Amino acid sequence: MGDLTRLLSPKTIAVVGGGPWCASIISAAKQVGFDGTIVPVHPAGKMVAGLRSVSNLADVAGPIDAAFIGVNRMATLDIVAQLKDLGAGGAICFASGFSEAAAEDEAGTDLQAALIDAAGDMPILGPNCYGFLNGLDRCGIWPDQHGMRPVDRGVAILTQSSNILINITMQMRGLPVGQVVACGNQAQTTQTDIALHLLDDPRITAIGLHIEGFGDLRGWEALAAKARSKAVPLIALKSGKSDEAQAAAISHTASLTGGDAGAQALLDRLGIRRAPNLPVFLEALKLAHVFGDSLTPTLASISCSGGEAALVADMCVGTSLRFPPLNPRQKQALGNVLGPMVALANPLDYHTYIWRDEAAMTAAWAAMADAEIALTLIVLDYPRGDLCDASDWDIATRAAVAAAQQTGMRFAVVATLPELLPEATAHHLMDQGLAPLHGLDHAIAALDIMAVPSCPSDDPVLLPGQARHTETLSEADAKSRLAAAGVPVPKSKIVETAQDAAQAATAVGFPVALKVLGLAHKTGANGLALNLSTSAEVAKACKSLADGPLLVEAMVQNPLVEVLVGVTRDPAHGFLLTLGAGGTMTEILQDTQSLLVPAPQNDVAAALMSLRIAPVLQGYRGKPGVSMSALVDAIMAVQEFVVAHADTIEEVEINPLICTPDSAVAADALIRMTP
Repeated sequence: MGDLTRLLSPKTIAVVGGGPWCASIISAAKQVGFDGTIVPVHPAGKMVAGLRSVSNLADVAGPIDAAFIGVNRMATLDIVAQLKDLGAGGAICFASGFSEAAAEDEAGTDLQAALIDAAGDMPILGPNCYGFLNGLDRCGIWPDQHGMRPVDRGVAILTQSSNILINITMQMRGLPVGQVVACGNQAQTTQTDIALHLLDDPRITAIGLHIEGFGDLRGWEALAAKARSKAVPLIALKSGKSDEAQAAAISHTASLTGGDAGAQALLDRLGIRRAPNLPVFLEALKLAHVFGDSLTPTLASISCSGGEAALVADMCVGTSLRFPPLNPRQKQALGNVLGPMVALANPLDYHTYIWRDEAAMTAAWAAMADAEIALTLIVLDYPRGDLCDASDWDIATRAAVAAAQQTGMRFAVVATLPELLPEATAHHLMDQGLAPLHGLDHAIAALDIMAVPSCPSDDPVLLPGQARHTETLSEADAKSRLAAAGVPVPKSKIVETAQDAAQAATAVGFPVALKVLGLAHKTGANGLALNLSTSAEVAKACKSLADGPLLVEAMVQNPLVEVLVGVTRDPAHGFLLTLGAGGTMTEILQDTQSLLVPAPQNDVAAALMSLRIAPVLQGYRGKPGVSMSALVDAIMAVQEFVVAHADTIEEVEINPLICTPDSAVAADALIRMTP
């Protein structure tokens, strides 16, 4: 694929496909300030949307920087080939029916391959794509209405969904949108290709990515690394999240991870911040545009209502955000302005004594800000302009701007309801370096996203490779292989009879466990007997167990905590390492953290400490803690085993890994891999 500059910043645009598209594209381009040339291409050479068309692409005067191809999928192939031969800068393929429709039409996949071949190194967006709008260079190719306006700097937003982009351009939240690009089904040019190109534009302050699927993982790693080097925040809105566990899962790990854990682990690995919904996505982009990626969780909040102060405080419960107590300087400065009738606190209700006094409001809000505070929130709800007099709020707006200018510190004006911060006011605040935030809940969620430190890893993820046929190894075989990789396992023997079991128990050392081999879940299937201390107990237990070969295994002594350690091959994201509460309560507690392999040792330790069982790992209510070094070493050994067998492994699970004050031992293990 070639350079995207001409395609995304064209001077001459060819529109292939008749009148309706051309009229819409002309209107859309003019709205964003385009003053270049648009040439309709029509076999009859007739007037199209007030412009004289040419009968074929070769008749377009001068080089074609970009083309909109609004014809059916079969004709699209020929047009793309012609554009390539003419040295065009790129094309938007509007037609659908390629690989995205392969489930309904098997020919779609072959057509997509033919499209890529026809394009060669000429960039194409799509197919099944609307195009782009570039408010920075005042140009665009977009066959529909939109809300974009020219801007001097702003965020870029990329998505596969053209309709979502239309909605985003219509936002009235004051977010300066510099460029939007619909990626379609990304036959040739991917989201990461486009974002990598846009990162070279210093006018772009942040990039928002609506992601349906990741595709090339190495491309995402390159994008994240380049964004970090240029200090441009990346905000993701990842669709496809589901609480549905994977169907017919053999292991606890597979049933727990579902479809979204891998996506979250990849975003965490890349240091890309994730928004839960579209409004929070836009608010986070606003914060990124104004403040970059340097917010911390310390906030101050000031409002003229005790109810609003309580709302702010309550909404931050369960987030990383916190409100430090007022320091002596803040208290003195606030007291000088507000007098003795106001109880000073953070969040602060300053009452209404100073309302309409611009100087006093400025002084109070400036006093609330502090060098130890990342951002001061001024809670302001503006009245309806069609029914009310908003002049008092003009005073408040001026005071907010003045406080920011006097202190040189960061401020945001927050409306408790999104509709109570007018668009014009939002634009004005943004121009003055304040963040206008629409909706207290959206604002708090966005602040939480931007204030949590991102901890990207520079290590490339282990790629998942191709689909593979696998078999489930016996527990004994699985443990043998893990032991060879450095994972501690109990001493054990495999036997066929009760008499042999009693002898084996004596050999491995009491107390022992008896396990029927070949059962995925032994508990509840008459496949397990624990804590057998004599040969007689072993013989009795053998009579009640299900038929099959027996694994006689020494019990782990001094157990403190049972931990789950699992790795599954995620075809979309790599190999997913899951750590969590183990044993029979695994699926009930649902206490897990997921990382991508290979996860650095520090990240593994941090994931363990973020589990709800972390206090037990460290020692709880007088009980000793586990050997964290032994636990982490065992997990790292599992990862090393997966890396060494990446071409054949589908899944590895240890549940439980029994942790003691001195060791971490794999009491049960499952491996699925190619024979």
